This record gives sequence, C-alpha cells and structure tokens, in this order.
Amino acid sequence: MKGSRLTTHQRPHVDPQSLAKHGMAKDTPCREPIRSLFISDVHLGSKHTQAKALLKLLNHYEPEQLYIVGDFIDGWKLKRRWRWNPTYDRIFHRLMDLRRCGTKIRYAPGNHDEFLRNFLADYGLIELEQEFVHEAADGRRYLVTHGDKFDKVEQSMPWLSLIGTYAYDVLLSTNYWLNWARGKKHNRYAFCNLIKRNIKGLVKHISDFESQLMEAAAEQDCFGIICGHIHSPRIMHLDNLAYLNTGDWVENCTALVEFEDGSFELNRADGRILATLKSRQPATELDESMAGVLIA
Repeated sequence: MKGSRLTTHQRPHVDPQSLAKHGMAKDTPCREPIRSLFISDVHLGSKHTQAKALLKLLNHYEPEQLYIVGDFIDGWKLKRRWRWNPTYDRIFHRLMDLRRCGTKIRYAPGNHDEFLRNFLADYGLIELEQEFVHEAADGRRYLVTHGDKFDKVEQSMPWLSLIGTYAYDVLLSTNYWLNWARGKKHNRYAFCNLIKRNIKGLVKHISDFESQLMEAAAEQDCFGIICGHIHSPRIMHLDNLAYLNTGDWVENCTALVEFEDGSFELNRADGRILATLKSRQPATELDESMAGVLIA
C-alpha cells in the first residue's frame, strides 16, 4: 500500500537482547527490503571509484532484483594497470550473499566492461544481456541499458572518447587534490559536476543522448528508460516518457531504488534523495452521473 514504507524515523526499535536470543550479533545490519536496486558506472579498477560507499549501500538494502547497468568493472583501466583491493572482493561477496538470499541479478554491460558482451547469457547466478525490459510493481515498463550505444561520440569517434576519458581522469585527480588541500571532504569531486553543467557543448550532447534513449524506450513500448554512462544522475519527464539515470560511483555515489508500489527514488550514498518518480495511480471508478452520460 502506498505510503506504508518505513522511513528512518519510523523504524521499529530492535532489542539487542532479542537479537542475541535468536543467535544474531548486535552489529548485524538492519537491511531495508526494496523491490529493485539499479546501480551503474562503479568503475572498479579505477583509482577514483568510491567502492567503500557502494559496499555500504549494498549492505543497507535487501532488493528482490539488482540491475547492474554497465561499467561496473573498468576494463580499460585494468588493462592498462591492474588495480584491485579487498573492498572489491567484499562487494562481490555481498553480491553472492544477495543471490543466495534470492535476489535476481541482471547485468547490462557498458563500454568500459564491453568484453562481457561476448558472454551474454543467463548463467543462473547472474543474467548478462545487452539490455533488459523491467516491469515495475505498478505495471509500467522500463528499458534498462547502459546507454553507450546512443552516444554519438562513443560510436562514431571512439578515439575521441578515449582521449576524453584520460582528460576526465586528470580533471578528477586535480579536483580531488585541490578540495583535499582546502579541507573539503563532503564531495571532493563536486567541481567536475560544476564544469559539466556549464559547458554548453557537453550540455547539448547530454540532451541529445537523453532524447535518443527515450525514443528507444518508446519504440519498445516502454514508459521510460533506465540508464547510466554519462555520470549525471537525473529523473525527468519528456512527452509522457520518463528518463531515469542512475548516476555513478565516481563523482556522485548514487543509485536508483524501486519500492513495492512502483515508485522510484534517486538516492545518494549519504541518504539524500535527489529526485523521485511517483507510482502510477490506479484508475478511479466513474461516478454515477458520468456513467449515466456514457450509457445514454
């Protein structure tokens, strides 16, 4: 029922003695059950990935379905220089725990983990496909894809995309160390977002990207699109279609959450809600006077 979801202030108190009585440790996390969780652009293998924040989020939720919407592993970076740490292992252990508990895991690869597109199949443990159609709890359908196939630069000038990736890394590093020196710890990559919002050519590129994806969703008789790729978390409407971008785990640390009524929230790892999408309201019955007019 809509509105029945527990908020942080409504969570019931858990007695530590009761936990011990049932064989549960006092520090056992109290996980929030949700219908679906969508994450993308984690870029494991990149020095800028915020893997610890992702692990914290994965430990917070207990989803029925988990969609990994591309660029989870950064094959480009790992091919150039192998970088792996224990947090990555803990993330994969958490994913396996979720699967054992019944979570369905679906993975739509992106351009940075494109090598996985050679292995598209349902492996039982995980389902790998180019794209998925997700049916929300309220019956609305969403096309789920990373989005790089709709990036004109990525498709027509991959060499330019590669140069842009290295330039982006330089910007991230510069942004990080400048903010570290200034003592800003809340979001050390915020300057990158500011630059992206103020470069007109990039804004136009993103706008075209969004429009193409929404057209693709409409062609598959879907209400909306769920994607990643451009590291710009957003929920918006255009021509009765919905655009939901999950964001990333480099700059923004955001994920898309679907609840049991089919509503969505775009959440940061720190708990802030960036945007929401309400569930479809059930059709109301016609009143007697209107019914009389129709019958007549």
